[in-house]
Amino acid sequence: MELENPQANTQEDAQINEQEQAQQNKPNSQVLSQSVTRTPAFAMRIGLGYDVHAFAPYRKLILGGVNIPHHHGLDGHSDADVLAHAVADALLGAIRGGDIGKLFPDTDPAYKGADSLKLLGAVANLVREQGYDIVDIDCVIAAQAPRLSPYREGMRENLARACGIPVDSIGVKATTTEHLGFEGREEGISAQAVALVCHRPE
Repeated sequence: MELENPQANTQEDAQINEQEQAQQNKPNSQVLSQSVTRTPAFAMRIGLGYDVHAFAPYRKLILGGVNIPHHHGLDGHSDADVLAHAVADALLGAIRGGDIGKLFPDTDPAYKGADSLKLLGAVANLVREQGYDIVDIDCVIAAQAPRLSPYREGMRENLARACGIPVDSIGVKATTTEHLGFEGREEGISAQAVALVCHRPE
């Protein structure tokens, strides 16, 4: 019968104790980094967009690409689609691409009376060129008048088509401001949008 070497066991025990002690002495962040698979940095991003246009006579009121009957339209260099502009800015914010005024300046005659859905489509293409997919968009319009709920689905369809995403991936809401602020005084309309994008794996 072979006898165990007490000295060998003592050395092995010492090594095990040293390893356990070293593991215990590691900062929690190091221990977690070894046991948790991390999501790649900046895999998903969000952007916020906000736009305002004042009412003006003899202009069409276009929101989300829908021509809405009203006695005033919105003033602007393009067709002044405040909703499309807010969505475009949200997408640009998500990829840190500046704002719509940087891409399509109102000093450029080429964008005089431009269709804002086409501008939004160009922004969506830029998002994809930068390696991102558009996951979801949600937006809200603040206007005391006119009543916008009958046109909501048409806006969703137009915006989804321009962005190249399913209609289910975009939400449009409308609210009054209970007669508060410039929207409540019917001086203009504002819109806000948030966009979620995801970076495609390389």
